[in-house]
Amino acid sequence: RRRMKIACPHIKGRVLDYGCGVGILSEMCTAGDYYGVDIDEESLQTARHRYPTSFFATEIPENMTFDTIVLLAVIEHIKMPDSFLRGLKDKLNSCGAIVLTTPHPQMEEIHRMGAKIGLFSAAASEEHESLIDYGKMLCISRAAGLDISVYRRFLFGANQLFVLTVG
Repeated sequence: RRRMKIACPHIKGRVLDYGCGVGILSEMCTAGDYYGVDIDEESLQTARHRYPTSFFATEIPENMTFDTIVLLAVIEHIKMPDSFLRGLKDKLNSCGAIVLTTPHPQMEEIHRMGAKIGLFSAAASEEHESLIDYGKMLCISRAAGLDISVYRRFLFGANQLFVLTVG
């Protein structure tokens, strides 16, 4: 919920929540303007049951574009984040933004240790491809044709918020 609170001021219009889980972000969006995507069908079933006025699927619809694409704690799980963001950029409306959060790399060891003792999700920690700092995100976003318009660290610097816009 802390990630959502940090991201919400930057979320507007038609929203694609990529990696939506059980769809909690839909509570903060206008009914009919929220579209959640996740690979976990069990989470999607829960989301559909809890939020019947929102849309949930395993794939992004081909015929839709969005004002905001949200990636909360997702980008660090992607093997080729520049290619991934380039594909999402094509789903943005002209003045749209990609709003994402990701752990800061300085916290990697703490996250790994916390996962071992059950403080953080062990599965999520094991699935991290690469933790991304500002410099790395700058390279990734430029390669995807995006600019960093907002950057902020939160949760005592352990997490980061990036808002990416079309360059």
